Amino acid sequence: MALQEHRFKALRCGRRFGKTDFAKLWITDGILRGWECAWFSPQHRTWAEVFSELTNGLDPIIERASKQSAVIRFKTGARLDFWSLENPIAGRGRRYHRVVIDEAAFAKDGDNKVDGSMMSIFEKAIKPTLYDFNGEALVCSNSAGKNPDNFFYNICTDPQYGFVEYHARTADNPLLPKMLANEDVVTWTARRARLLQELVRDNDPLVYAQEYEAEFVDWSGVAFFSRDKLLDDGQPVAYPRRCDAVYAVIDTASKTGTEHDATAVTYFAIDRHGPNSPLIILDWDIAQIEGATLETWLPSIFARLEGLARICGARNGHLGAWIEDKNSGTILLQQAQRRGMAAQSINTKLTAMGKDERAISVSGYVHRGEVKYSDYAFNKLSLYKRKSRNHLLDQVESFRIGDKDNGREDDLLDTFCYGISIGLGNSEGF
Repeated sequence: MALQEHRFKALRCGRRFGKTDFAKLWITDGILRGWECAWFSPQHRTWAEVFSELTNGLDPIIERASKQSAVIRFKTGARLDFWSLENPIAGRGRRYHRVVIDEAAFAKDGDNKVDGSMMSIFEKAIKPTLYDFNGEALVCSNSAGKNPDNFFYNICTDPQYGFVEYHARTADNPLLPKMLANEDVVTWTARRARLLQELVRDNDPLVYAQEYEAEFVDWSGVAFFSRDKLLDDGQPVAYPRRCDAVYAVIDTASKTGTEHDATAVTYFAIDRHGPNSPLIILDWDIAQIEGATLETWLPSIFARLEGLARICGARNGHLGAWIEDKNSGTILLQQAQRRGMAAQSINTKLTAMGKDERAISVSGYVHRGEVKYSDYAFNKLSLYKRKSRNHLLDQVESFRIGDKDNGREDDLLDTFCYGISIGLGNSEGF
C-alpha cells in the first residue's frame, strides 16, 4: 500500500522478507487486467524459477507458454515477457504496462554511459517501454553495499531518478519462520524471537546489516575474513585424529593474463560428529601448469586425498574432488571421468554467483568458528610466480567486498569459498 500510488517503486528488503513473492502478486494483478508486462532478472536462471511458478499458478488462464521464447500469453489478452539483464537491449522495442526488475542490485554496475550496466539498460531500454501506457516499474532487491556505481543504491538514495522506496528488514516479515505443525502461537513467538537473536549472533555485524537489515553497508577497507575466526585461541589446529571424510576443491579459472593458467587446490576434512569445528583446511597448493601437464597432475591430487584420508582417520575415506566446470576444469572433469576418478563439477548456482556473493554466503560459517586452519595449511609456504609465501592466507585475508579492480590472484580464495559451501552448506551449497 505504501508504494501503490507511485509510478516508480523500489522495494529494498532483507533476506526472506518476500520481495519476489510480492512482485509476483503485483505482476499477476496486471495479467488479470489484461496488461502487457515484463519480468527482468540479472541472469536467465534467476527468472526461470519465477517462470515455472507463474505458469503453475496461472495455468487455468494461460493460452500458451514457452520458456525457450521467454513469454507467456494469457486468455485475458495479457502477455508476460522474461528478460535477462545480461542482454544490454533487454526489452527494447516492446511496450509494457508493468515491469518488475528483480535482484536489481546484482546487475552490472556503472552509470548510463557504461554499456550493459543496469543504469544504462533501464534508461535506454526499459524505461522507454513504459511510455505508451504511462507504465509502472517495481524494482526489488536486497542491498549490495554502499556503492555509487550501483543502480539500486542510486534509485533508493537519489531523488533525481524518481523512485519511491519501501524498506523492510527480514524481522519485519510477521509470517516467518513458518509455524510448525501442532505449534501454538506462544511457542511459535518464542521460537521466532530465538531465531532472530541467532541471526544477529551467528553473522558478522556488517553481513547482518546488509543481508538481513537491507542496509547500504560501506565495505571499503574492511578485511572480510578475519584470521582470528579461522584459528582456535590464536593458534591453528592439529589434523583431526578422526573425521567423516576428506575432499578437495580445484579451481583453474585464472584471469592472470600470463602464459599458463593458475591452478589451485584446497583440501578439507569434514566432521559433523566431533566436538570441535566441523571443517578443517588441511592443505593447499597453487601452480602454473601447462595444459598438457594437467593429465599427470590430476592423479597427484587423488594420491594426496588418499594420504590425508589415512592421516585423518576418515570414516568414509575421501569424497573426491569438486572442480569448477570451465576453462581447464572442463578438461580435468573429462579426464577424471575417463579414469574412473571421483570428481564432480561444482554446482552451477555457486559458480554463477559473483565473488562477493559467494564470500557473503559462507561468511556465517567462518564467523561462528566452524572453519579452521590446520597447522600444516597455516604454516605452509609455496613458491608461486617467484614469490614465496602462504598464498592461501594471503588471498583469503586480503579479500575485500566490492574491491573488483584489485588485480589480485583469487584462485585459492575461490577454492576456500567453494569448499566451505560444499562441506557446510545444503545440497546446493548454500
